[in-house]
Amino acid sequence: MGSLVGTPWWGIRVRVIPEISPPMLLFRSRILRGFSVSASSPSPSTNSVRVRFAPSPTGNLHVGGARTALFNYLFARSKGGKFVLRIEDTDIERSTKESEEAVLRDLSWLGLDWDEGPSVGGMYGPYRQSERNALYRQYADQLLQSGHVYRCFCTNEELEKMKEIAKLKQLPPIYTGKWVSATDDEVEEELAKGTPCTYRFRVPKEGNLKIDDLIRGEVSWNLDTLGDFVIMRSNGQPVYNFCVTVDDATMAISHVIRAEEHLPNTLRQALIYKALGLTMPCFAHVSLILAPDRSKLSKRHGATSVGQFREMGFLPQAMVNYLALLGWGDGTENEFFTLDQLVEKFTIERVNKSGAVFDSAKFRWMNGQHLRSLPSEDLTKLIGEQWKSTGILTESEGSFIEEAVQLLKDGIELITDADTALSNLLSYPLHATLASPEGKPVLEDQLSEVVANLLAAYDSGELNCALEEGHTGWQKWVKSFGRSLKRKGKSLFMPLRVLLTGKLHGPDMGAGVLLLYRAGSSGVIAPQAGFVTLDERFKILREVEWQSFSKDNPIMESTVAKSL
Repeated sequence: MGSLVGTPWWGIRVRVIPEISPPMLLFRSRILRGFSVSASSPSPSTNSVRVRFAPSPTGNLHVGGARTALFNYLFARSKGGKFVLRIEDTDIERSTKESEEAVLRDLSWLGLDWDEGPSVGGMYGPYRQSERNALYRQYADQLLQSGHVYRCFCTNEELEKMKEIAKLKQLPPIYTGKWVSATDDEVEEELAKGTPCTYRFRVPKEGNLKIDDLIRGEVSWNLDTLGDFVIMRSNGQPVYNFCVTVDDATMAISHVIRAEEHLPNTLRQALIYKALGLTMPCFAHVSLILAPDRSKLSKRHGATSVGQFREMGFLPQAMVNYLALLGWGDGTENEFFTLDQLVEKFTIERVNKSGAVFDSAKFRWMNGQHLRSLPSEDLTKLIGEQWKSTGILTESEGSFIEEAVQLLKDGIELITDADTALSNLLSYPLHATLASPEGKPVLEDQLSEVVANLLAAYDSGELNCALEEGHTGWQKWVKSFGRSLKRKGKSLFMPLRVLLTGKLHGPDMGAGVLLLYRAGSSGVIAPQAGFVTLDERFKILREVEWQSFSKDNPIMESTVAKSL
């Protein structure tokens, strides 16, 4: 946790700014001598833990932001503390209500309910920065009165010239303008003319800052590399680092858990904390999520937002589980956790400071595990609704849906995979299968003999009677059929699978054929689903001239197409 040396703070609730009014001359003499700020990490009582997730509503919730929110949530819940949601919408041009609503929707979908924030309220509100401008102005004016901040009337051209000179001299781009030491008369003259001005924070010329980051250990900065920085723009809008410091202090945030890209901001924020006489919270900077090439994960690597993954068919519990493992583990080989289990197991000490690679294939696999672990009725409802919504079925529940889900679930990793799985079952790509290199051995194993006997079993009603009896009837028929052909094992089941399903591979053949048989009379298959019934499949088999083709004369695609 961050603390200023010699300043007790734990348990404070900052609602008004402290009186900080040292004489200007005394203040400036202290600046010249410099100072040192350090941050340590005491062990707070669990009742005092308050964390925040503070997204900017300028786009979708990125997986990196979602993981930050998750770690904050887990830390708060594991300590019996509060999880605060704050909307940082000071970027007026880019912030939108639609983005804010999308962020809130994504957090809710993940199950990360907040204790204070938009739509919930709380005693430390308001929880949108755009609604807190009066508070920022109050603090900025107090810093101005105390001498920690001064008005700067430099034009953009003057500031650019300072940067160019610093670059030529190979120096840090720090402010060197006249307003750092301007007289009151000079300032009043510009104010009288209505010249726009910013508020600049006076940075000590010497000294250093050290923090004990809960993830990264000790981190330090020298102050002479910073220079005086702006906290209020000339249009009256506060700058990010100033807003964040004021908000965290006035909301009594005890721990700031955020991405490592915010680590450089800590220096400016610590100086503001000191100037206001406040104590820094604990800091924990989480490493970035990386792409497989170990660059920062971005849109060029594919889906990166929570909303995109939701639309692709991922489950919220799978996303929570996978995000938690990006930089954290419980010390065992276990990889599967519910949200409640994560709350029980999570500790900030086990968060790794090295970057974690986002593996889409593993995420997909993990989603499949979570999908299949759902109660049977929940899984059936989820997939049934998917099939109806995409137009494959006309109903979302019933015996056909229940049987289809049980048959196909092992091949489904995403909800959207269910469409492909059922469409494959209903289709009959006989020509493509027999024309493939893998289908050649089946053709050459006296397939015409199997076709003739299969058609006879169908014409006599023997096969249909067996299918009417269900699984037991199917098993008896297959054994009898195999004995009649003196075939068993692969030499029996492979040609049967090809002839009945049109495929070389798939789910259990018996269960699949039974389902196809029932599908013909179920009335739940939509006309546009491309379903080829068993009767239609046997019509195709009957019209193929099996004896006429050889290695040099394969089945023509038109022959199969005509029969459809």
